[in-house]
Amino acid sequence: MTWQQASLLLFGGSTALLFLGLPVAFSFLVINLAGALLFLGGEPGLGQLVRNGSASITSFSLTPIPLFVLMGEVLFHTGVALKVIDGIERLIRRMPARLAVVAVVAGTIFSAISGSTIATTAMLGSLMLPLMLQRGYHPTMACGPIMAIGAVDMLIPPSAITVLLGSLSGISISKLLVGGVTPGFILSLSFIAYIVVRASLRPAIAPNGALDEHRGWERVRPFLVYVLPLATIFGVVVGSMIAGWATPTESAALGSMATILVTACYRALTPGRLFAALKGTLVISAMILFIILGATTFSQILSFSGATNGLVQTVTGTGLSPVAIVAGMLALLIFLGLFVEQISMMMITLPVFMPIVNQLGIDTVWFGIMYLICMQLGLLLPPHGMLLMTMRGVAPAEVRMTDIFKAVTPYVAMTMLLLVAIFFWPSIATWLPSRF
Repeated sequence: MTWQQASLLLFGGSTALLFLGLPVAFSFLVINLAGALLFLGGEPGLGQLVRNGSASITSFSLTPIPLFVLMGEVLFHTGVALKVIDGIERLIRRMPARLAVVAVVAGTIFSAISGSTIATTAMLGSLMLPLMLQRGYHPTMACGPIMAIGAVDMLIPPSAITVLLGSLSGISISKLLVGGVTPGFILSLSFIAYIVVRASLRPAIAPNGALDEHRGWERVRPFLVYVLPLATIFGVVVGSMIAGWATPTESAALGSMATILVTACYRALTPGRLFAALKGTLVISAMILFIILGATTFSQILSFSGATNGLVQTVTGTGLSPVAIVAGMLALLIFLGLFVEQISMMMITLPVFMPIVNQLGIDTVWFGIMYLICMQLGLLLPPHGMLLMTMRGVAPAEVRMTDIFKAVTPYVAMTMLLLVAIFFWPSIATWLPSRF
């Protein structure tokens, strides 16, 4: 079998199964079994498939995934998020579109503790969206910031999807985690600036209602008691990696322990809530590890079949410059984001993209951050963006799907501008990781 036929079988088969609705992990399991029989020598290949799969999920580098997931699960099950929103709202007083700004700031804080984009969007949507609509906000002004900041969760550590990308691509996990900090905060600040400017020009779309008067200690107390400790946890997780004091696994363990201790001090962590957080962590982590098992084995079968080498030689033999090749890969990722969810996107593209990136000598951290931003765009792009569907699920009936599509458009444009900026000025993504 030629490498072209092998590529068609492996990529075409996995894509067809995904579009038929088979779960990601099972789609690649089916293709891996067929590939092992065809390219790894039949029955001995199946044995090799089992050994390779076992080795792929027993790597110590994957330990941060359940620990980062646990941080977010504890935060959401204990209800501390409500206190955080209250603390931020009391500090931010007279400002255009104040509630939308509160949503972005709160979402940024949650991103620094939780690694789940969907959970952040669902929580902010259920808590902040009804309040903004009740205050007379236009649906586009109410929905847009919540979806946009939910997507930023993918960039700001701790992020389980970043650890997954690093493990599947071979890029340094710690450098990827730290590299997402600057782009993530740039996006958050850009969103706030856009909201304030737009609301200043058109006050009717985001009217500011009457404020509850809190003065002195009552105004700053929720911020100092609830927001500052959680922000400190983010500082511990990222700072320990930047300073070289801890590996990603050790930083994740510190963050998980600190989150549990802080919520316990608030008397919010009951045995029932802790059990629910642990159960959620187990379910999500098992799903991610199952996906890693499938993806790693898929990459190995691609290599054995000759498809990887054939595709790499074809791309590098076109005579295009490395920059043009990277631009083409990013364009393909954005296009895939219209139809394919993020984990499937990684499993389909990384086995081909990373050998090309390594052969061309491209900075892997730079490429990895742009890859993350492309996946972030996929969460927001109509018609099937995951966060668009999440918002539809929590939004009241009067919010139409067209409102949701319109709401997210300016934030997609700002994210695209950041992607272009990082493409031409890589130091935006690589400067902070280069410090350690």
